[in-house]
Amino acid sequence: MRKNNLSTFVNTILRIFGEHPYKPLNYKQVAKIMGVRDAAGKDVIHQVLVKLHEDGQLVEHHPYSYVLNPDLISKYGPKPQYVVGTVDMKSTGKAYVVPEDGGEDIQIASNNTGKALHGDKVRVAMFPKRKTKKNEGEIVEVIERARTEFVGIFSISHGYAFVVSERTTMPLNFFIPKGSYKKAKDGQKVIVKLTDWPDKARNPFGEVVKVLGYPGENNVEMQSILLEYDYPIEFPKDVEKEADKISDKISTSEIKKRRDFRDVFTITIDPKDAKDFDDAISYRRLPNGHHEVGVHIADVSHYVKPGSAIDREAQERGTSVYLVDRTIPMLPEKLCNNVCSLRPDEEKLTFSTVFEMNDKAEIIKKWIGKTVIKSNRRFAYEEVQTMIEGGDGDFKDEILILNDLATKLRDKRMAQGSINFHSEEVKFILDEKMHPIDTYVKVQNEANMLIEDFMLLSNKTIAEAIGKKDSKYHNYTFVYRVHDEPNPEKLYNFIALVSRLGFTMNISTRENLVRSYNALFDAVEGKGERNLVETVALRTMAKAIYSTVNIGHYGLAFPFYTHFTSPIRRYPDLMVHRLIERYMLENQPSVSQSEYEVLCQHASEMERKAAEMERESVKFKQAEYLQDKIGHVFDGLISGISKWGIYVELKDSKCEGMVRYNTLQDDIYYLDEENFRVVGQETRQIYRLGDAVKVRIEAVDLIKKQMDFTLVNKPNRNSKSKFHRK
Repeated sequence: MRKNNLSTFVNTILRIFGEHPYKPLNYKQVAKIMGVRDAAGKDVIHQVLVKLHEDGQLVEHHPYSYVLNPDLISKYGPKPQYVVGTVDMKSTGKAYVVPEDGGEDIQIASNNTGKALHGDKVRVAMFPKRKTKKNEGEIVEVIERARTEFVGIFSISHGYAFVVSERTTMPLNFFIPKGSYKKAKDGQKVIVKLTDWPDKARNPFGEVVKVLGYPGENNVEMQSILLEYDYPIEFPKDVEKEADKISDKISTSEIKKRRDFRDVFTITIDPKDAKDFDDAISYRRLPNGHHEVGVHIADVSHYVKPGSAIDREAQERGTSVYLVDRTIPMLPEKLCNNVCSLRPDEEKLTFSTVFEMNDKAEIIKKWIGKTVIKSNRRFAYEEVQTMIEGGDGDFKDEILILNDLATKLRDKRMAQGSINFHSEEVKFILDEKMHPIDTYVKVQNEANMLIEDFMLLSNKTIAEAIGKKDSKYHNYTFVYRVHDEPNPEKLYNFIALVSRLGFTMNISTRENLVRSYNALFDAVEGKGERNLVETVALRTMAKAIYSTVNIGHYGLAFPFYTHFTSPIRRYPDLMVHRLIERYMLENQPSVSQSEYEVLCQHASEMERKAAEMERESVKFKQAEYLQDKIGHVFDGLISGISKWGIYVELKDSKCEGMVRYNTLQDDIYYLDEENFRVVGQETRQIYRLGDAVKVRIEAVDLIKKQMDFTLVNKPNRNSKSKFHRK
């Protein structure tokens, strides 16, 4: 081959690498692209690649497979486009990067993830678009680590030690050099800190910083959940010291600044095991025959000042976390359970919304401001419910009046388009060792709704006071609780589901859709499909978040809504208290929207993490509850279908496990996602979402929080309790 022809040949090869700047290619792949089929031609290409590698124009990715030297990409390939985003790592090692600018997710092959881990902020070099038109790229830089400490199992074998994560988002193990074990023993759960990741090392290097104990122990597992989500278990010393200095005495001068409700009938209604009481309700009959209802919220902002150590810690935590066996509070115990908690027979500082109502629960007047209260009685929901249902109790007359007003507020809200979502929450009865000995489902009764309706009214009133157009503050930056419209694709799938159950949904207007939702929920009450319908209905909805941009609350049908009523356990409520005081009581100018939007995003993210932590703790306790019930048979409902098997939720305990397809030995089953079912190829046997079945507990993996079931009967589609197809 002549020199000028060889030069053209080499340039053609370099152009091919330029067109695929991040994809490793060997001589066979290059030959295929060039259309070279003969052995001699392929051998020439092989020799050229070796020479280009020796000259530094190609970089060996793995043996005899090369990529173009990055310095030559601008010469031979398209100029790379870079995107910054967050890594969503998968168990297979591949990842997706969610761009900061809100564009489509970018697929990252497992060999192109570099040194990135789940949650990291990274820079991605985009690949040229393929025929599939998928966004693909390579992570070329880790801009910011999401975290540097991880939880895993310490494993030592043949003189080598690793920490193996249980998370599906961590496909790699940490190599632990000798001297970095911190006395960890094989099989123990530990916290490992990422210390190094050498360029040619497949695994990151780490050191054990804390030994938690053996897997399966209650305290070990609960701490692991918190640490996995990087949520602090203890308060820093400066926060505790600052809290210790806060006086629980209220000065006479402070009381004089406030509207005094100490002599007005006031109560708190909470779960019987609650310790932090951040809301109270007062009631009195006015001389004109109207009702005065005060919603009094703990004035946390009086004690927690912006920029203080307590405030910085609360802002970072975002919310209290409620695991099955413990509460990890947002504020130190002295504040949440003592100084700020609206305990009975103690004078407390509050921030209040006060309403004058007629007998129809129509609002005649409303007032917002600082108050001082003294609660007459602490009630548990069960006590109030007993009185509502006809039993006796303290202050029954006042409570029944409050319940009557709350019921009328609720009816009005539903008539105006609020969606009546139902949700069931499983609770555990624990012994002294925190082992679950029984379960029950928490029921949302009228006593709960009494409190909820007055809290909704208070939250709405606060948001309207700032956001409505006739408010002097409507252009001011504020923290709203917003809820977007349903995801169209999820809504379509939901409509398809209920249509197969014999129902139709009218989506022509929002009002018709809401009416359809509420009619559907009424129709499935007490039926086998209730759990299925309500669960999938919730999944159609967007997640409520905090934002300075108000789009209203779709589910509640409120144009203006915020969170004002729980500042002891939610940081956004504390922000709202401060903004209301700043604008309405101090007549100060607006705060920075960009600054507060960042705070809102962080609060929304911490709320999401808290919900995931709570779910993890429930899963662990469910697995623990079933651990000694291997072989037992329970009633359940099919709650999900996947390519791996059928999910079944036990009726009483709400424990969810999987019936794997290989245990269904009567046939080979295929997934019919469109119709929410699996079908036997030969027998045509159908297992559908919502079907009632009996299952046997076969295996429980406490560490992975997984439960395996086997079916002991075919679905029971009794016409009296199931819907017919159209």
